[in-house]
Amino acid sequence: MTDPLIPAVLAFRDNGTPFSPLYNDIYHSAVGSLDQAEFVFLRGNALPQRWQGRRSFTVLETGFGMGINFLVTWAAWRADASRCERLHFVSTEKHPFTLDDLRRVYAGLISDPAIAALADTLANAWPMLVPGTHRIEFEGGRVVLTLVFGDALESLPALRLRADAFYLDGFAPAKNPEMWAPAIFKSLARLAGEGATFATYSSAGEIKRALTQCGFEYRKVDGFGWKRAMLVGHFAPRWRVRRHEPPAPVPVDERHAVVIGAGLAGCAVIERLAARGWRVTSLERHGAVAQDASGNPAGVFHPMISRDDSVASRVTRAGFLYALRRWAELERLGYPPLRGAQGLLQIATDDEEARSISEAIAAFGYPSDYVMPVSASDANKLVGMPLSRRGWFFPQGGWIDPVSLCAAQCASAGGLLERRFGVDVARLERSGDQWTVFDTAGRTVARAPVVIVASAHDAARIAGLHYASTRSIRGQLTLVPSGTVPPLALPVIGDGYAVPLANGMTLTGATYELDDPDTALRPAGHIDNLERVVQMLPAFASTLDLAKTAMLTGRVAFRCVTSDRMPMIGNLADEASATRDAQRLQGAWPLDLPRSEGLYGAFAYGSRGLVWAALGAELIASQIEGEPWPLERDLAEDIDPARFLLRALRQKTAG
Repeated sequence: MTDPLIPAVLAFRDNGTPFSPLYNDIYHSAVGSLDQAEFVFLRGNALPQRWQGRRSFTVLETGFGMGINFLVTWAAWRADASRCERLHFVSTEKHPFTLDDLRRVYAGLISDPAIAALADTLANAWPMLVPGTHRIEFEGGRVVLTLVFGDALESLPALRLRADAFYLDGFAPAKNPEMWAPAIFKSLARLAGEGATFATYSSAGEIKRALTQCGFEYRKVDGFGWKRAMLVGHFAPRWRVRRHEPPAPVPVDERHAVVIGAGLAGCAVIERLAARGWRVTSLERHGAVAQDASGNPAGVFHPMISRDDSVASRVTRAGFLYALRRWAELERLGYPPLRGAQGLLQIATDDEEARSISEAIAAFGYPSDYVMPVSASDANKLVGMPLSRRGWFFPQGGWIDPVSLCAAQCASAGGLLERRFGVDVARLERSGDQWTVFDTAGRTVARAPVVIVASAHDAARIAGLHYASTRSIRGQLTLVPSGTVPPLALPVIGDGYAVPLANGMTLTGATYELDDPDTALRPAGHIDNLERVVQMLPAFASTLDLAKTAMLTGRVAFRCVTSDRMPMIGNLADEASATRDAQRLQGAWPLDLPRSEGLYGAFAYGSRGLVWAALGAELIASQIEGEPWPLERDLAEDIDPARFLLRALRQKTAG
């Protein structure tokens, strides 16, 4: 029997061509039937009963499609008075709908008013169509959708989570043969929590064999509608099928954490923990938030484009998109940080870079709302003055005042946050299930089961890390007085940057001086900043005379960076245990390393704190709570604070 909805669904595509049958399995369009989604996936996984009374519950779906399964699950959660506190729904999708097509599909297929309202909310939050992990929160963060745009064969092995229920959608061997590859089912077994259940439309023999081989038990039950049978079951391995268990929450009697440092990194952690109901004690050595590098008058935020879509590009892309969502939510809650109008222009250093980056943008198929290459003449129109070269435009990029962002994040925490300033932390000590924080005078200043060290240059010392390759970069900023140069319409970056501030001044910078502790402003630093800006914006040439007469003001701050220029985010390693067991751990992977329970790091953000801090905070909060991670496991390992210890173990230099 042919589902009458198939032609309508197959007709949608942003370029007007039908979806490939390999992606859009014939029955996949039948998910448009809300009754089928409820019968197969909710009832097949004994929901909502199984999530009732739980702190958190995670559903993993293997093909998002139109999102009907998610919408039906969300509606069931809403209607359940005994629902779990937080519902996580994680799904992969190789060929996501465009927003316009998604809206047209919903308008044509959904008549239920309650589901239609949720569908409209989902469409309003639909992410940009760029590869990677997208985390979207609904219901004040109590319903969390984590969408991974990419091939399931690559996406599922990259997930780090503990699944309570599986929606095995897209499993039709005749239409989607790649979906029943052994790697898919091995990934499911790696992610399954204790007692995890599954349901699938398909009852094909290949599916049964693959499930059995990976530790799942199944039974065949009557299907729904034109599907005569389906499979349901649970994870019940008769032998050990995985090297590492899925993540679990840190065992605590009270959800209380100490966050050391109140800059961009620390304040983002405060916001993410408080949003989950944690009580947070903030310790800051200065008299206010954001006094070091986070205290600059403005900072720019934008993605990073590279020819090979490098690790830095992927992490920055995920961080940029997540930060935009968090800032928008702060604004919705009434805590708006100060930021400029949308849009940022990056100028190529030369014609070769302009050509190669433009080719990369085209090759990766980035949408125009993410980035677009622009000619020199178009760049001139965007900025409002002549530019030296062409470049690429980030419509959602721009500038923000870091101090106001930190203040907004702390304000959103409300009564869950205790702020203590003038506390200079010296060290930490673990006793039982508690961490004790000592100041430089040896006094106990706080105790909690969880501590997050977010104090930049001091973090490694406070946490007692010996394998944390960090250095200090002196950065001097220059402020150009209002009326000195023609006003910029938006920030311009390249070898340097120029940012139009709200008070009419223009911020330029910044110098990059390794291990230079000098805090004094230097005329030579102003000249260096402005010379680099003049290479992009010739109209700034007159400012060089001001620099030479020492009439300009500015600010000096010190960025904390690692040798690989990636941040340190996540659960800290137990270095003492690891070095004692160095011989066994010579071939270790990140999950093999012993960890310091309840101790986390968020530091070494360099010049990308604005785009990394929110995502880093969400990763740490997810690790603490045992929730699905907000980015791929390989990327989390590339920013893992234990990576330098791991390298030393492999090179036999640890100990």
